[in-house]
Amino acid sequence: MVTNIPCIVLVEPQLAENIGMAARAMKNCGIKELRLVNPREDCLSEKALSASSNSEDILHNAKVYASTKEAIADLQYVLATTARHRDQTKMVYNADAGAMEISEKLRSGVKCGFMFGPERTGLRNEDVSLADAIINIPLNPEHCSLNLSQAVLLVGYEFFKAFNKPFLSEFVTNHTAIASKEKVMLFCTHIENKLSDFANYKDENKKEKLLINLRNIFTRSQMTEQELNTLYGIINYLDEK
Repeated sequence: MVTNIPCIVLVEPQLAENIGMAARAMKNCGIKELRLVNPREDCLSEKALSASSNSEDILHNAKVYASTKEAIADLQYVLATTARHRDQTKMVYNADAGAMEISEKLRSGVKCGFMFGPERTGLRNEDVSLADAIINIPLNPEHCSLNLSQAVLLVGYEFFKAFNKPFLSEFVTNHTAIASKEKVMLFCTHIENKLSDFANYKDENKKEKLLINLRNIFTRSQMTEQELNTLYGIINYLDEK
């Protein structure tokens, strides 16, 4: 039974705007609990609240701690995000694998958190040593630095996908229905009947390939009833011409 959602721990964030934008990213991804370790600026300042864009509730409920140890004391599993290789023996995940790991632990009732470091330097080694594992986001090696809120959004989005399993794609038919195979085949027959004088249709060596290609065009495209009606109208118009 799921009893919690991961928290976001920002260790010594420097800019109020980044705290606000991180809160916005959290809300986008369904994460509500924000923990701050020695923030340099007030998370309830006008700059932070403005940058949060209707995520002020996260800032108002944010808890401030004096140390990283205090901020994660009640957690049972913590992933530290870092772009740099660390000389520490730890499991290293990319963002989606780390998100899946935390999602599984959440489903088992484990209290989890994602930890992020200061904008300029990232997490210190002593902070990383407190985590169970590391999330490393593979990016262009010539420029792999992320803004703090970008990192929160990227990791948060991977968590949202892993935890909620949203749809991967959707075919939108816009107030019509996908045509049945029967209707598509009737339409193909309608076209075939118009081809009696077409040279390739009269040539038995070419006719079969022509009909296969014709049917493939319309059967593989998930045509809607509205689209079929449009094509019928065009064909009838051309007949009149």
